[in-house]
Amino acid sequence: MKILFTLISFLALTSNLFAQPSGAWFEKIDWEFSVRNDGDNNATIIATAKLVDGWHVFSINHDPAKADYTGVPTSFKFKANPKYKLKGKAYDGAKAKEHTDVLGTSVYFEKKAVFKQKIELLQKGSFDINVEYEFQVCDENGCLFPPAQETTITIPENFFEEQKEDQSALIEVQEPAVVQDTTTNSIADKTMSSEEKKVENKEATAISEAVTEASTEKEEKDKGSMWAIFFKCFAAGIIALLTPCVFPMIPMTVTFFTKQSKTKSAGIKNAILYGVSIIAIYVALGLIVTAIAGPTGLNEMSTNVYMNLIFFFIFIIFAISFLGAFEIRMPAKWVNKADSKADKGGFIGIFFMAFVLALVSFSCTGPIIGSLLVDSSGATSSWAPTIGMLGFGIALALPFTLFAIFPGWLNSLPQSGGWLNSVKVVLGLLELALALKFLSMVDLAYHWDILTREVFVALWIVIFTVMGIYLLGKIRFAHDSVVEKLSVTRFFFALFSLTFAVYLLPGMWGAPLYMIDGVAPPRTHSEDNFRFVRGSGTAQNESIGDPIFMEYREHMHEVGDGSILVFHEMDIAKEYAEKVNKPLMLDFTGYACANCRKTESKVWTDNEIRPLLQNDVVIVSLYCDDKKLLPEEEWYYSDAIRGKVKTVGNKWSDYQVKNYGANAQPLYIIQDLEGNDLTDAIGYTPDITAYKDFMMGGINKFKKK
Repeated sequence: MKILFTLISFLALTSNLFAQPSGAWFEKIDWEFSVRNDGDNNATIIATAKLVDGWHVFSINHDPAKADYTGVPTSFKFKANPKYKLKGKAYDGAKAKEHTDVLGTSVYFEKKAVFKQKIELLQKGSFDINVEYEFQVCDENGCLFPPAQETTITIPENFFEEQKEDQSALIEVQEPAVVQDTTTNSIADKTMSSEEKKVENKEATAISEAVTEASTEKEEKDKGSMWAIFFKCFAAGIIALLTPCVFPMIPMTVTFFTKQSKTKSAGIKNAILYGVSIIAIYVALGLIVTAIAGPTGLNEMSTNVYMNLIFFFIFIIFAISFLGAFEIRMPAKWVNKADSKADKGGFIGIFFMAFVLALVSFSCTGPIIGSLLVDSSGATSSWAPTIGMLGFGIALALPFTLFAIFPGWLNSLPQSGGWLNSVKVVLGLLELALALKFLSMVDLAYHWDILTREVFVALWIVIFTVMGIYLLGKIRFAHDSVVEKLSVTRFFFALFSLTFAVYLLPGMWGAPLYMIDGVAPPRTHSEDNFRFVRGSGTAQNESIGDPIFMEYREHMHEVGDGSILVFHEMDIAKEYAEKVNKPLMLDFTGYACANCRKTESKVWTDNEIRPLLQNDVVIVSLYCDDKKLLPEEEWYYSDAIRGKVKTVGNKWSDYQVKNYGANAQPLYIIQDLEGNDLTDAIGYTPDITAYKDFMMGGINKFKKK
């Protein structure tokens, strides 16, 4: 089971590889490119990176497999050109530093990094060499993962004439042929006028300030959710107490304290220290994840396609473990070593007793903790894991402390038995259901159309039906005992599971299922958009039959319950808006955006909002996480998102940040036909009255023009 433990560690320790804190990496590293004439038609491209103190970039030779799969080696891709050819591969141009710790060996540069690539020039004359390069910058607290960067290196017309008679000498170009500033993707600042530089710097500063302001507002708005995370994790800690790895430990531990303590007050003191130690251990785990992910890493991680796939597989592994196929255990030598230190007595001994509890109970608490850490990735605040682990630790420590203070309460505890394993099995089925959420996000982003709404709902119906039948004692898993009589508690849990399965059943034919909005795929992501059940879904639209409407109908997509039509192409939406003389409503959204789906399902389908969307505005939904590649000739570098715009999602993210200084979805704006904003941008607004006021404000301004 060491491999499984490594996998869980991998989740916590490498989440930062996929988390790019917006607007931060370019402040830590500055790249310059130059070309050195080596003689005999040979040259060397030199990439130099200057780093802020305390930060490092990885060597080309860094091997993530030797560093517990952390760290991304620097790499370069040179676009083919008949005027030159590569001689070998890119290599480190200076000696890199090697550092070995508990994760393994990392190879990186500090302060300054140099990379080189030898080339042979096949033709004379000026030409460009296009280079795409990827890298990662880290400090002791975590890493930043920028998008792939691109630069152009120009070989000048007189490059060959600069050779000296001694062709064997390596000639450094004192004034580099090209110096590339990756933050602007333009040739040498030297060629820019001071006025141009001032304008460019003002624009970059404005974008940076707008993004920072938007991020600050979002963090303030989400502070209240920290309490929700705390109580959610507290409830999970209570559930963990009812597992067979933890529950039997309560009377054993309390009996130990009452027998070993010479006085009642000493026993109470030791019990409190034991409880505080348990809390400290789990809070420390939350702090570690917080430090690794950085200030915005968790939010970025929650919408990252690769991390969602990792979450899916980890949840599946947790589910299989809870169902009894195997146990996820800490290495035995760790448990034995901690147990030996627990015999020392005093505070140190009590702390290691708590540590032994955490290690021994890991096969039951590990999957729950892992699920909580994954769930907290959806929060904006990086303190979410710490707050969550505080709640979990308090819930786990409270019974041990209270029963040690009031040992007479032990008599009221139910006896250990088969019901403890039933708790594990139910948790395993829940993990299986939640795993589908992460796979659904990837399916939507890449348009795989494998996990449609029908398939998703069908799987949930089966899972919760199996759960209900299992709780009734009709199905047995590994380690289960025979259910001779059904307790009232077990009956009500079975009743809830089967009732929920029946509630889900109409969802197979297009029912809204508000209880799982944002978890299940939207209703429009079905095999036929539920046309078999409800027909075209646009009967309430006043434009049906209008020649202009019918001309553009093929470009419209159905959302919500299928009765609301949106465009995905900005230009076509503007064309249509001009012809029908209606304002344009921009909807910045995402496939992995739960609040976007909730808005479409609950707000947009409300009887006060639906008519406005159908008849008074033209909606264009812009998916900021759409992975569809743009034609290569449309690729460009963006200062706003500090990376290459290659996908449809990149394009709309760039547009959103440039124009509204925000990078969170959903975001809604109403514009006139000239592209002027008629309203302020608003985010997730579940209040119907507030959303209607927003829409009416834009519509009325448009009508007055």
